[in-house]
Amino acid sequence: MSAHPWRRVLVTGGAGFVGSHLCGRLLDGGCDVVCLDNLATGSRANVAELNTRPGFRFVRGDATDPTAWRALPGRFDLVLHFACPASPADYLRLPLETLDVGSTGTRLALERAHADGARFLLASTSEVYGDPLEHPQRESYWGNVNPNGPRSVYDESKRFAEALVTAHRGVHGTDTAIVRIFNTYGPRMRTGDGRAVPTFIAQALDGMPLTVAGDGGQTRSLCYVDDTVDGILALAASGQPGPVNIGGADEITMLELARRIVDLTGSASRIRFVERPVDDPCRRRPDTRLARELLGWQPQVDWTEGLKRTIGWFSRSVAA
Repeated sequence: MSAHPWRRVLVTGGAGFVGSHLCGRLLDGGCDVVCLDNLATGSRANVAELNTRPGFRFVRGDATDPTAWRALPGRFDLVLHFACPASPADYLRLPLETLDVGSTGTRLALERAHADGARFLLASTSEVYGDPLEHPQRESYWGNVNPNGPRSVYDESKRFAEALVTAHRGVHGTDTAIVRIFNTYGPRMRTGDGRAVPTFIAQALDGMPLTVAGDGGQTRSLCYVDDTVDGILALAASGQPGPVNIGGADEITMLELARRIVDLTGSASRIRFVERPVDDPCRRRPDTRLARELLGWQPQVDWTEGLKRTIGWFSRSVAA
């Protein structure tokens, strides 16, 4: 793999699902990587293999705590801010912590990046579009978000973080970027985090009914984690400020996703319909024109291959 243009990188939330894949990719590219994570939703297991590799350092600390930042030695060339509960089960369990890391955590990360003269990248989300009235969603779309609903702690945390990044860039000239990540899937997802792919796979492997919310007609456009990481690093290296959507191009209903997973696992599981969560978006698909034009990025891993890899990882994890 080609070398990355950074010598030393900080990844907040680096023991999480996407964060740990980013840490590995950066190490592969010759970077020294510091992972800052309080393990509220991340896991030491996600970085266990990375801990054996030269150039990697895990620091347990909270991105909202100034003392954690003071404990990080040296200068960074790139700061990737991924610390935040990202699944419904997590941010509904940790609502105040989710808001804190989007506000205080983002501010502290920006201050460190500015002081070091580093490039800064915020991991934002498709959730800033809420239950969108525009389809597919362009970066210029302002969204349709319920500011008082149960999902608002995550939606508004990311929306505020984007505003903070934009203001810091305008006031201080900080070199910033915003990536809006759409539903990503792959190895290291947690079965209990409430997201569709790990939930369906775990249920199928256990021979349990797959719990599809509502009538299953709501859509998502999922992107395999390797492709998501490619897009994130392409934006970081580009100098573009964003926001830029990174996500899959193929829209699928949740019912069809459940059926595909049943087929790929060879499971005898049936479908069971359950109550749909409040403010669950009806349709979700990114317009990725900017990513193609500015970054030369588009997904490479198709549905079948991505789901097979993910199912294989879950199967091995269960066997272990």
